[in-house]
Amino acid sequence: MTLLVNHPEREVLARRLEQNIVLRRLEGDAFAALEPHLAIIDYRKGDVLLTQGAHDMEQYFVLEGVLKRVVASPEGKEMILRFAKEDDMDTSYAAWKLRTPAPYSIRAVTRARVAKLPLPQWASFMDSYPDLKEDFEYEIMHLMSEVMAHTITLHLLDAPGRVHRFLRKHPELAERVPKKELASYLNLSAETLSRLKHAGKI
Repeated sequence: MTLLVNHPEREVLARRLEQNIVLRRLEGDAFAALEPHLAIIDYRKGDVLLTQGAHDMEQYFVLEGVLKRVVASPEGKEMILRFAKEDDMDTSYAAWKLRTPAPYSIRAVTRARVAKLPLPQWASFMDSYPDLKEDFEYEIMHLMSEVMAHTITLHLLDAPGRVHRFLRKHPELAERVPKKELASYLNLSAETLSRLKHAGKI
């Protein structure tokens, strides 16, 4: 773990963070004030960033790679709720605010590089920048809406319909997410996904 301010690629990483969906309106002085709080972490494919049920939570800004948000039943059955790629973010802010355990895990789908900081620090920082807090809370609502729409889709659309919706909404992820992960996200078997592709239905 290396703090952004001490990272050998600091300038490149800072420019990348300035494009993040939450941070892009942050002025120079404010961004400089945030830098000392951000740790840069490299994750391998499959690494866990957040464990479902955890109480220590962090804010994540994706610099490279793809993350997934996953919820598991007591029996161990898993459901992928969403993916996050470069310039996106993930968080368990709502659970932290409600003082409840993390309701899902966050894992690396591919090799990933992430800037992160503890949620208490992030919340305290946002209190000094109302525009940033407004952007962040809007994004939280957008993510919740996205997850809800995905869950409804799994019940209302047939297999080709689910795949078509994903390709329409997230074309940039179609070739980046491993087929096994994509099939799981769409509640399909890898064989069904492959069959649809070879049949020309997707």
